[in-house]
Amino acid sequence: MKNGHDGAANGAASIALDMEWVEARNGRGPLVDEHVFLLGRPSLRQYLSFVNDIAVEGAAAPEPELVSQWRAAHARIARRQATEADLADAPVIVPLPEPLTPLREALERDPVFRHGFSSVPTEIALVELDRLVVYQKHINLEFTRQLRTRLGPEPAAEDVFRTCLPFDHPQPPVKFMRTGGGTFVFLSPSNDIRYLGSMTLKPENIVGHPLHGAVTAVIGLAVGFGSNFLNAIHCENRLVLNNGSHRAFAMRELGHTHAPCIVQHVGTREELKAVASGDLRRNPDHYLRGPRPSLLRDYFDPELRTVIPCTRRLRQVRLRYSTDESDLPAV
Repeated sequence: MKNGHDGAANGAASIALDMEWVEARNGRGPLVDEHVFLLGRPSLRQYLSFVNDIAVEGAAAPEPELVSQWRAAHARIARRQATEADLADAPVIVPLPEPLTPLREALERDPVFRHGFSSVPTEIALVELDRLVVYQKHINLEFTRQLRTRLGPEPAAEDVFRTCLPFDHPQPPVKFMRTGGGTFVFLSPSNDIRYLGSMTLKPENIVGHPLHGAVTAVIGLAVGFGSNFLNAIHCENRLVLNNGSHRAFAMRELGHTHAPCIVQHVGTREELKAVASGDLRRNPDHYLRGPRPSLLRDYFDPELRTVIPCTRRLRQVRLRYSTDESDLPAV
């Protein structure tokens, strides 16, 4: 809605050298992305650690200036806690427009949606972006640029829905290789790649691979991506963005005030533990009870944010398995 050190490490390095899809937009120079970082709310230690860990060398201000910058934002937040104390409270959740019903029904049939959002009452609706409580401290502007480029400046409502709630599950690029023994390394430019768990398969599930012997069972170790749905948790009269921060940011950049979102209605703190993640799960009072928590709108407020050039990173997932065979006395 728009208003107006071992073989595995060496193997990983060789994969990175072969990955054409991480070429920088600035030619053959350093791979750099700009990140928006929220000031004043994350601790000073978190802010300094972020700058020291991944900011491009020489691009950030000297530490005394960073401290001064953080202090000024922290003081502004204290004043806004008094003047905007109820800004995050009682968010309005708007039903989807009727023309989007076929897409909503397609999403509801998606196995990933059905499996991942069955724990608590859930609806697919429009949420107001500016009033979403956020706990992610920084946004990669290269990721949001890619989203905006794919959408174009005036996307149709159907395209916005598919971007916010991609039930066809498009996947970012991935490279992987076996690096020796029982170790496999996976690399992706997406920080969403993760280990998805183990599973037991039957021999008939394996197609196109030779089986060396009469197989009894097959153990699978899955690597992939999360649902990547724009998802918020409605709890204690607030809406907290739980997933899809870059999608929400990109919609706001395009001038949209609302976006399609999976809203999970949580009635108790025990339910919150079951569905929340990250700092919301660890420190719920900060986001649900504190006056004027960080909101999505703060990413766009020059008084509460800074833009930092950062060294581009790849996410690595390394899986390792081992086997052991021995004889035991029969009982």
